[in-house]
Amino acid sequence: MTTPETNPATGAAQPAAKKSRAGRNLPAAVASGVVLLLAIGTSLYFWKAGFMAIVVAAVLVAVWELGQAFATREIKLVREPLMVGGVVMVLAAYVFGAPAMGTMTAVTVLAAMLLRLRGGVDGYVRDITATAFTVFYVPFLGSFVALMLAEPRGELAIVTFVLVTIASDIGGYVAGVLFGRHPMAPVISPKKSWEGFGGSALFCVVVGWATVVYLLDGDWWVGILLGLIAVVTATLGDLCESVIKRDLGIKDMSQIIPGHGGLMDRLDSILATAAPTYLLLHYFIF
Repeated sequence: MTTPETNPATGAAQPAAKKSRAGRNLPAAVASGVVLLLAIGTSLYFWKAGFMAIVVAAVLVAVWELGQAFATREIKLVREPLMVGGVVMVLAAYVFGAPAMGTMTAVTVLAAMLLRLRGGVDGYVRDITATAFTVFYVPFLGSFVALMLAEPRGELAIVTFVLVTIASDIGGYVAGVLFGRHPMAPVISPKKSWEGFGGSALFCVVVGWATVVYLLDGDWWVGILLGLIAVVTATLGDLCESVIKRDLGIKDMSQIIPGHGGLMDRLDSILATAAPTYLLLHYFIF
């Protein structure tokens, strides 16, 4: 039975949004996911720069969310160099490649260290550590998406990457709801089960094989390897973000995506999967 909620405007009781066994408002989650996929697909098909704009916007929103989350524990990110440097890192990766991306990563951290000096000694190590972590976690890992797009047939590589990552989420959700009995990490993520992980693995392998063979004209074993890598990295990305939220004492990074929570709640698996996918496709497909 759904627990009633209170209408903040009238004070009257009203039914809460219906959630699935996995704890999501499923209609809202599906609608939000479809909108995001349409935006990605449309930009890739018509205009690569449009997709890069989506990547940059996602980096900025994700950094803002992490800043809000860290602030709950009085950790202050050095936002100016983090925001500017994060954008430059992504664009440098797309235009100039990996060496420029690595250089801008170092420059961003150094600029943050310098600018944080204005705040004095108290909390310096804490704030810079969190800022450097955020630089690596969001714009650095996100820049591998830009590197992927810059490759020959980059649009198809992005489609492959997105589909195989989504397959992990869908496979885990379906198998977890239908068959989930044995928790994988009950302290970190109580709803994640080993049965769900098996579903993620099956979906990832099938989608990885199909997309690599039929979209990228690659060898079948590369697709299977991509699926196996993706299920591990996507699951670890999800678990690591859950640990961060539990440590900070928050449920979601924000509420900007209906049915999903914050953008980081959707990017956790994608960020963790971007670099291994790029490396695999770069050396065995392109």
